Amino acid sequence: MESNTYTVLLVDDEEEVTQIIMKKIDWESMGFSVIGSANNGVKALEMVEEFQPDVVMTDIRMPYMDGMELAGRIKAEFPSTKILLFTGFDEFEYAQEAIHLEVEEYVLKPVNASELTRVFTRVKEKLDQEISEKRNVETLQKYYAESLPLLQTNFYSTLIEGRIREEELPKYLSDYQISFSGACYCCLVIHTSTSQVPEEMNPLLLTASVQQQVKERLAQKWQAKSFFYLGNMVLIAQLESENDVSELTDECDRFCRYVRRILDAVVTIGVGRACTSILELAQSYSGAREAVSYRGIYGAARAINIREIVPQEMGKIDTEAESELSNFFRAIRLGSEEEVQETAEKYLKRIASTANSLQQYHIHIMELVSALYRFLANNDIDAKEFSVDVKKLYNRLLEMEPDTIQKWLTDTGLAFREELIRARSSSTKSYIRKAEEYVRNNYADETLSLDFICELLGVSNSYFSTTFKRETGKSFTAYLTDYRMEQASRMLIETNEKSYVIAQNVGYTDSNYFSYVFKRRFGVSPSKYRTEHIKE
Repeated sequence: MESNTYTVLLVDDEEEVTQIIMKKIDWESMGFSVIGSANNGVKALEMVEEFQPDVVMTDIRMPYMDGMELAGRIKAEFPSTKILLFTGFDEFEYAQEAIHLEVEEYVLKPVNASELTRVFTRVKEKLDQEISEKRNVETLQKYYAESLPLLQTNFYSTLIEGRIREEELPKYLSDYQISFSGACYCCLVIHTSTSQVPEEMNPLLLTASVQQQVKERLAQKWQAKSFFYLGNMVLIAQLESENDVSELTDECDRFCRYVRRILDAVVTIGVGRACTSILELAQSYSGAREAVSYRGIYGAARAINIREIVPQEMGKIDTEAESELSNFFRAIRLGSEEEVQETAEKYLKRIASTANSLQQYHIHIMELVSALYRFLANNDIDAKEFSVDVKKLYNRLLEMEPDTIQKWLTDTGLAFREELIRARSSSTKSYIRKAEEYVRNNYADETLSLDFICELLGVSNSYFSTTFKRETGKSFTAYLTDYRMEQASRMLIETNEKSYVIAQNVGYTDSNYFSYVFKRRFGVSPSKYRTEHIKE
């Protein structure tokens, strides 16, 4: 979207009305573009979720979901979207009562071109003002200057580094006036790309703007502590239970898409594991930071939950191992075959050069063996070579020549890498298979929905929706609807049941809505479909 162009969705159950509105206004010259139209509130909400238009202009009286309910849903889920209601005289007072919906304008039918132009001119001015405020350089500089107090920032940084002792904690919290009241906690790492920045925009100011949006849209709801650490913004979110992590992930995913649209900022949010003690936040932060590094695999401008991409409990190398060993394991998780080979070689050269005695070299090998076994356990990798006694493997490595141990470590790393690739693929496909199987067995359940299946599988909506569409080529809602329609079409041909009974049998309590969806899928009503196929 260009900075001065906004998108509009028109909603009316009379298609000719939306066609007239489209033709009455020179949308382009006013700075708008119509992305489409819908003839009922249910379809409109689907389009809002997919396209996130800047403005929705809707009639009040419509089937399945009226304009008032639609406006309420939009304001709850997409609060920045502007809503215009156009109504008849008999509906005007009823519409005005809905002040709490924060509707921008009320337009009386029949629609007048000049009045519509004035309405959209006012809406355009308001949208321009909001965008301008978010991008105003002076405002961004102010946001950047109003960073967290130094002492609090230092405390949070020390906390996620795992350097706060339990006996010191009460004094720190008291002295720095910090309160943690959640039942559990979760670290978020918010990475703003400095390589993908709008023209003429200072990267520091863009980061400050993202920071302010984080405070307004994420930090307040989750009572989060926010600060900068190692070039990224970090949030410590407070949760009521560990189950809230899925909802938190979905909200972070929506936030990433929001700042991409409004500020043109590419933001990736890593979500760590939940913990019940703030002294365990170092592990949560470590997971969140690693999740951000997976953006090369799963894509940027989204939220990535470490529990969903690395389901097993993650450990850390509890040694003073050189950075090369960490780079080796990182290459196994994220790198190419060449990177695995290079990091293995660098690590072995490093331990050879720093070992001033045979005893020190033995210690390095012992640490390597321990780290490899931890990596196997943490990532649920079953390797036959590591099923032997630890001591035997350790002694075997001590007897190897430098070239031999380098080849062994490289081959081992490559084997681990392949196992992780297969495990990630298998995990994703397992979610999809379970969801498809559940639909086949429970499509008649009217409560079956995306939220329900995600709660059943224990994953966030954003992760499941992305992987499901990537694997099947369609959204879960579209898949469920198509499956229900296929079953309905079969029942129409193979049974004599009434349409309303078939509607209930495939999960629709509203027979009129069932007929609408069926006609949209097959192009004819259920009764005509039955007649045509019986003749055939």
